[in-house]
Amino acid sequence: MSYKYKRITLLSGHYGSGKTNIAVNMALDLKKQYDKVAVADLDIVNPYFRTKDSMEDFKQNGIRLIVSEYANSNLDIPALPDDMYAITDDRQLKTIIDVGGDDRGALALGRIAPQIIKENDYDMLMVINRFRPLTPDAESTLEVMREIELAGGIKFTGLINNSNLGAQTEKEDILSSVKYANEVSALSGLPVVLTTAEEKLYNILSGEIENLFALKLQKRPVD
Repeated sequence: MSYKYKRITLLSGHYGSGKTNIAVNMALDLKKQYDKVAVADLDIVNPYFRTKDSMEDFKQNGIRLIVSEYANSNLDIPALPDDMYAITDDRQLKTIIDVGGDDRGALALGRIAPQIIKENDYDMLMVINRFRPLTPDAESTLEVMREIELAGGIKFTGLINNSNLGAQTEKEDILSSVKYANEVSALSGLPVVLTTAEEKLYNILSGEIENLFALKLQKRPVD
């Protein structure tokens, strides 16, 4: 994998695209390279915070978790993390941000978007999955992208092809998604910076797909 992290990496995509699992894996990957690493969730639409399921992994690896106090509770109260502004205030902190599953979730990003843009050391990556009902083709995926950009106030800079069928994903599924990802790239003008594959498929596909990123799946299904 040749992806070079900026100080802030934002991940967004339609609900079910798999962005949270990527956020967890990216944070763990970043920690191998940098001392101060955080993962943050600004998804206020769904308070059942998925990244918190990896809290023990974060603790063991010294990764800071920026999360709403209502995460993994049964309280349906949209709330932002109290320490959200550490993302922009601490320039030594490498941060992976799970933005939200749609344009409503991206609204929270608007609070810190001006500071992120001003610093100009970020990537805003759209996680795409052609097997999700609302993003089966390039045109519908681009529509979702534009809605998120409008709500969050930050333009996307790249794409992550995370097309999969969960535990049923086969090598051919990922290979067949490359055409879709390239179509989204051509339509949006954005590069495909990563294509993901679960660990067992990563070893099989290594060498067949550029910029392949191995994913260790969380114990619970995640967005």
